[in-house]
Amino acid sequence: MKKIFRCIPIVIMAMLGYFLSFGQADKPPYISSVPKYTFSNTLPEQENELRNNPLLKRFAGSRKKQSSDRYRPLYHFVSPESTMNDPNGLSFWQGNWHLFYQAYPPEDRRQHWGHAISKDLIHWKDLPYAIYPGPERAVYSGGALVEDDRVIAMYHGTEVGNMVAVSSDPLLLNWEKVTGKAVIPIRSTTGFPLPHSVFDPSIWKKDGVYYSLSAGRAPKGPGGRKVPVIYLFRSKDLANWEYMHEFIEGDRFTLVGDDYACPYFWPIGNRYIMPFFSHMSGGQYLLGDYDKKRDKFMVTDGGKFNFGPASPSGVHAPSATPDGKGGVIIIFNMNPGKPTGEWNQIMSLPRRLTLIGKDDLRQEPAGDIESLRYNHQVVKPMVLPANKEVVLGNIKGSSMEINLEIDPKNAPMLELNVLRSSNKEEFTRIVFMKERGMGSGRDYHFGEVAALRTDPPAIRTASSAPPNPRSRESLITLETSYSSLHPDVHPRGPETAAFEMSPGENLKLRIFVDKSVVEVFVNGKQCVAARVYPSRNDAIGVSIRSQGQNSELKILEAWQMKKIYDIDN
Repeated sequence: MKKIFRCIPIVIMAMLGYFLSFGQADKPPYISSVPKYTFSNTLPEQENELRNNPLLKRFAGSRKKQSSDRYRPLYHFVSPESTMNDPNGLSFWQGNWHLFYQAYPPEDRRQHWGHAISKDLIHWKDLPYAIYPGPERAVYSGGALVEDDRVIAMYHGTEVGNMVAVSSDPLLLNWEKVTGKAVIPIRSTTGFPLPHSVFDPSIWKKDGVYYSLSAGRAPKGPGGRKVPVIYLFRSKDLANWEYMHEFIEGDRFTLVGDDYACPYFWPIGNRYIMPFFSHMSGGQYLLGDYDKKRDKFMVTDGGKFNFGPASPSGVHAPSATPDGKGGVIIIFNMNPGKPTGEWNQIMSLPRRLTLIGKDDLRQEPAGDIESLRYNHQVVKPMVLPANKEVVLGNIKGSSMEINLEIDPKNAPMLELNVLRSSNKEEFTRIVFMKERGMGSGRDYHFGEVAALRTDPPAIRTASSAPPNPRSRESLITLETSYSSLHPDVHPRGPETAAFEMSPGENLKLRIFVDKSVVEVFVNGKQCVAARVYPSRNDAIGVSIRSQGQNSELKILEAWQMKKIYDIDN
């Protein structure tokens, strides 16, 4: 009898809860009005139950209905219904990648954790909502820790504090909240102010003890200005957490006013990385070493994932997890720049982060993106004449991948236009500037002035010789100022990112165009991305221009891209 009850959708209970809590969604215990189902604990049973699940049927109908929207991507993940926000709890469990995300069900617009799975990080399959509000008002961001026998989700529950939920079934369909209340309360129980803030948490395990970060910022900067601070907690049982101390030392890479929201803390190579989101300046990361004796993160480098404000049309918050091979898989949500009806934000392509040397980050597309390719087109090697735009007549599309390699020679700038209309009324610019970024700075030597006072003149002359030439970074820019003629599109400033090129290294771009998003990976070292909304049907062309001097196109390949959902059945 117990097994039969477990397999039956508890729609009646959900409806009863809805009527009993009508008008109570914004009052404790914040009961959700979204139908909730309990599933069996074996994979065959779960797969059978999902075939007729009302929520999944609803999702499929919504996907099919919205598939005709010209701006809805084909191969970037989008919520099946309504809008979404941050990705959460990215993890790999029993043969599947699991993506959770802040979802807004139509009958209850508070955040729930949406849920999708994938075998290859590219083709995603919708699952029912995973974590529902109550006792928290809304289910905000957090991370996941995979253990041998279960997955632990730790997230922020608004109005109450940081929560923990666990699941151990094959598809992570059933979740149980530890203690049924916040394990790190947002309010003090002693009457004295808390020595920390309680917000977006992450979770990991060391020597049998669980550790968690809690995001925040504090007025500890110059002139009392607020700077990012992140707090460390530990627990032996997930239910009782002890506050330890501030976690980060040596961060000189973030800005005054930043915060460490949506943090993830994972090993990468022989070091550690903490991707996070600043509500002021967007997605970022810190690199460093984990002092496990003092439980401190010793920061040695940092960088950004977006190069301007997160909104409109920019990269937003991350979710990250180890890939089991020394790298980290990361995915972001991306903000809209135009009203688009029932749906709103999208997910970026997943990226694989690895280290180049000690402090440099490699970023490459993750997953089986190649499985989406069809209609292969090739542009053979050719000289790109100076100051002449070359329109590639056979390369066009609104959902495509372009791979190219160019020897820039002495050309100071290369420009590639995608989503270009026939007469260039609309276009999205991708601009490369060789060695036009920052230099490495002067190499000062401590004690040099004191040495000059006593050293012989010959030594003084040698020590004052001109320094060796220093390399400069190159720049990649994604500019969307002319991407759309729509009056309701909110343009953003150009995304300009720096990266280093070795002497003689060619420019290599992987460009992903998908209806309303463009992502550009450059030499495996950097990525820029933004949302775009061309208004013209002929805004599908591609062109290249070499500024000032000739350059050489080594090869250009392009493919049309398939959709990642089966919504025709």
